[in-house]
Amino acid sequence: MVLTLVLGGCASADPLRAARRVYIETARGPLEVFDDGPSDGPALVLLPSLGRGAQDFDDLTSRLTDAGYRVIRPQPRGIGASRPYDFAPNLSDLAEDVLIAVQQINLGSFVVVGHAFGNRVARMIATQSPERTRALILLAAGGKVAMEPQVEQALVRSFDLSLPDDVRMAYVQQAFFAPGNDPEVWRTGWFPSVAEMQIGATQRTPVEDWWLAGNLPVLVVQPLQDVLAPPENAEILSREGGERVRVAYIERAGHALLPEQPQRIAGTILRYLQDIGF
Repeated sequence: MVLTLVLGGCASADPLRAARRVYIETARGPLEVFDDGPSDGPALVLLPSLGRGAQDFDDLTSRLTDAGYRVIRPQPRGIGASRPYDFAPNLSDLAEDVLIAVQQINLGSFVVVGHAFGNRVARMIATQSPERTRALILLAAGGKVAMEPQVEQALVRSFDLSLPDDVRMAYVQQAFFAPGNDPEVWRTGWFPSVAEMQIGATQRTPVEDWWLAGNLPVLVVQPLQDVLAPPENAEILSREGGERVRVAYIERAGHALLPEQPQRIAGTILRYLQDIGF
């Protein structure tokens, strides 16, 4: 495996804080990884939502690196320079790719932050590599409570790029954003083929294989207006996981969460990291 570092993004007076792109060669083809913040900072690994890329975390990454953290963002296969799978993967395969990436970057222990679909991969990582995973932070984490049929329809149509743009964005609003929040920030950045692959990976993986995230500390950041991953999911995980699972509820936010309440999300994450001494 070959690892290549390329400076990118905005220039920085501190070379340790300059944005970096990492291209990792694997047996399944290259992976593109964004590597931001001080190279000696505590490491966070961020995994994006269904059919969306690492750029969804741009704002959160800036806030976390300003606090001294190193932020690693693997680009899902099929986005950017990350080569698509040539087979039908399961969640274990997706988790393995992330673990290959962090191994090649030579990270020690790390905290995984999984947004929406990314929370499933995060929990699989915890199951497969608990010795290196310090804790999990799950943003809008579903898995057991089914969405309403009309919500599922809105989710599917959000990825239908053949629809008139205003029609599709109405579905994006319905599925991903709390009432009154502007979905404009998510007008672009949709990758239907990646979403299809990820849905298939979920279907090929029993929920029991990843649901409890091993026995690691977990923070669930639960948007209260989330119709794709309703708050009952967080309540079930808290009940089944016991004291190691905390839940932080976020008002005026839906499944998109990150662009809806960026300051509150960052503050909640940073307080939790401080609480666990990371």
